[in-house]
Amino acid sequence: MNLRDKLRGLLVRLYARRVEGHLDHAQVPKHIGVIMDGNRRWAKASGSTTVHGHRAGADKIGEFLGWCAETDVEVVTLWLLSTDNFDRPKDELVPLLGIIEDVVRTLAADGRWRVHHVGTHDLLPSGMQRTLKEAQEATTANGGILVNVAIGYGGRQEIADAVRSMLHDAADKGSSLEEVADAVDIEMIGRHLYTGDQPDPDLVIRTSGEQRLSGFMLWQTAHSEYYFCDVFWPAFRKVDFLRALRDYAARHRRFGG
Repeated sequence: MNLRDKLRGLLVRLYARRVEGHLDHAQVPKHIGVIMDGNRRWAKASGSTTVHGHRAGADKIGEFLGWCAETDVEVVTLWLLSTDNFDRPKDELVPLLGIIEDVVRTLAADGRWRVHHVGTHDLLPSGMQRTLKEAQEATTANGGILVNVAIGYGGRQEIADAVRSMLHDAADKGSSLEEVADAVDIEMIGRHLYTGDQPDPDLVIRTSGEQRLSGFMLWQTAHSEYYFCDVFWPAFRKVDFLRALRDYAARHRRFGG
């Protein structure tokens, strides 16, 4: 590392401390959703492989959760794999699935987090399904941040699964279709979402400069605040995170009012 890079790093750290020093913890979002975008573009820009980019993105997760723990965040939803990602070439998808499975194991072994899977199980390999179940069971008593790992996740798929679950419950209770139609409301559907017993995200962060939802938590983010960051996910820094929190704290949330 040359002198210029060292000076730049020092200035960034000093700036991050300044931003953190002015952060009002009472205004910190309790639930943050993260669309971790840009692994492949980061790898390409650095002259590396796509697999290396995914590994670098995976390595960033523990660091990010540490920042969240320092600022009193209670729930984090990490979008690791969408339902659309299963259309990627096999030579990329297979290593990516392995990297994601390692992420889940690492989160469970850390001892600080409670791991919860959000997404469909049907598309996942049986080994990953076992890993997710074991991680959730092993961390249920942990007292730290609830970490939703969105794997095989799609917003439309979640809503379809919620409606299906709602109808199955009604059928088990002997309710007729007409009775279900009369009873269905927003709260009933919400209870059957993957995050049915959790607060909705207050803030959603998307890295890499893209400014779209891509189907992320379509139901839960109706009143969420969004922060779009140009930095690729593997290069996401604490100062970028703090800027997102500062931006969130400066907004006046109206919830449609």
